[in-house]
Amino acid sequence: MVSAQLTLTVLMGVFLVGVAAFLSRVEDWRSYTPLVSGGGGGYGDAGAAVHREKPAGITRWLTTVDHKDIGILYGTYAVIAFAVGGLMAFGIRVQLIAPTGAVFENGFYNAILTSHGITMLFLFGTPIIAAFSNYFIPLLIGADDMAFPRINAIAFWLLPPGALLVWGGFFLPDMMGAQTAWTMYTPLSAEQANPGVDLMLLGLHLTGVSATMGAINFIATIFTERDDEVNWANLDIFSWTILTQSALILFAFPLLGSAIVMLLLDRNLATTFYAVEGGGAILWQHLFWFFGHPEVYILVLPPMGIVSYVIPKFSGRKLFGFKFVVYSTLAIGVLSFGVWAHHMFTTGIDPRLRASFMAVSLAIAIPSAVKTFNWITTMWNGRIRLTTPMLFCIGFVSNFIIGGVTGVFLASVPVDQILHDTYYVVGHFHYIVMGAIAFAGFAGIYYWFPIFTGRMYQRTLGKAHFWLSMIGTNITFFAMLFLGYLGMPRRYATYDFNSAIAPLDMVTLMHQAASVGAIILLLGQIIFVWNLLQSWLEGPKLEDPDPWDLKETDQHGREFQWHERRITTALADGGEEEKAVTDGGEPVDEDGSDSTDDD
Repeated sequence: MVSAQLTLTVLMGVFLVGVAAFLSRVEDWRSYTPLVSGGGGGYGDAGAAVHREKPAGITRWLTTVDHKDIGILYGTYAVIAFAVGGLMAFGIRVQLIAPTGAVFENGFYNAILTSHGITMLFLFGTPIIAAFSNYFIPLLIGADDMAFPRINAIAFWLLPPGALLVWGGFFLPDMMGAQTAWTMYTPLSAEQANPGVDLMLLGLHLTGVSATMGAINFIATIFTERDDEVNWANLDIFSWTILTQSALILFAFPLLGSAIVMLLLDRNLATTFYAVEGGGAILWQHLFWFFGHPEVYILVLPPMGIVSYVIPKFSGRKLFGFKFVVYSTLAIGVLSFGVWAHHMFTTGIDPRLRASFMAVSLAIAIPSAVKTFNWITTMWNGRIRLTTPMLFCIGFVSNFIIGGVTGVFLASVPVDQILHDTYYVVGHFHYIVMGAIAFAGFAGIYYWFPIFTGRMYQRTLGKAHFWLSMIGTNITFFAMLFLGYLGMPRRYATYDFNSAIAPLDMVTLMHQAASVGAIILLLGQIIFVWNLLQSWLEGPKLEDPDPWDLKETDQHGREFQWHERRITTALADGGEEEKAVTDGGEPVDEDGSDSTDDD
């Protein structure tokens, strides 16, 4: 078994070296020039215009270093991962309809439970944020492209093999997916004789390297590639959150990589990093959660930036307290590294340490509350338009309040000792990751859909997606909060326990309610995927480069100004966007206005 695992590890290393060698020999990745905010300037020397077109077909997507193309690749990858992780979640809820388990045997249940968590956090959460940031950060700051376009491409292409490794245990003969839960606690993860665990750890390592490379790129881009008109005072809120997130990644992900390498060494070379005679099982928890809690804010800060960016667009006013939103973002980034041990209140750590971590865990709720009040105040007395992006932003705020308040309870030592490792924790966490992070992702997809595709989605289906997602989310995860109060432990494949422990009828009812909510959620996501694909392929082409009428409220962002210039350039080059010409075919100024218009 050890020799087989070592062979697998060596082969994976050889494969990665081969990929790196191939990429290093690909010439002229940047031979074409993407359309940029300045009107077509090339990479490097601004005067060196290159007129070759992008390659066509699959070659374009395999060799592109254009930040917009890479953003679309990230988004496609993330939606696929979201579908896989969502189907795993649906399988979990189907299993728990009956106390004795409805469909799966315990081992397979544990495997999909593990893969669901890792898929949603590492294969969907981080890449969907990278999709938005890759596409729009250069547009928002007036940059030609990312600071390191080739590194940007390599960062993405590390993700598909990472996903195949994470899921590999399900598809290879004589293997099973890892059954460690997504936290991979030792000694279970160190002693589980399943090569699928090694595959999963290698896949996680690749995703961590990808995220770190991307973070370095975003930091360099925002610091060095900003347009002269973009300074720290008028940098948009989404870019601020990406900058903070990238700093968190830079400090957190390398630590996870080191912890994973030590775990692989324990599994394959009989080292004792996490053995009793070495660092002990508690060492893994410290290392993992020092990464793991900043990871929550790595995932939630950019969605907060999307919401802070979109809400003013449909409220008809600027973001209330912009500076305080920025300061609260930076405060969350700093405090996030001081709260990790609130995951370990029941491990027997020193009570004085528990008190200090409880204090910081409660304190980090303050900057989150600042953001919440600023969002609400921005909408207060505003000219609110309930478009699909705005509905998802409002849903984000309401779900985030529930998730945040339940988190405050878990930050309290005595409450956490009662509710630790129950479904209350699952409900709290999913109010954040599904009810908030995913909702902000949907808001961003719908808001920027006209830029991605040049088309408009079906508005009715978009609103149906919102309402089904909102209802399904609250039914599913509110039921889990009740299950936690009933004492139902998480990660159990069955719950046919003695009714003296907990009222079994009530526990069964709550599980069934959560499963009904999951069905509603699934219906909503099917509508989302259909709407996304059908509208992208067949949706009505936009006649107006300002589809949200943002100029009326002085909320026309730099990315839509770029979009307007793109349409103008297409017309000048003989494109097909004839309907976008102003009445009479009059020339269009740089700011997109009709040069002959007297209004």
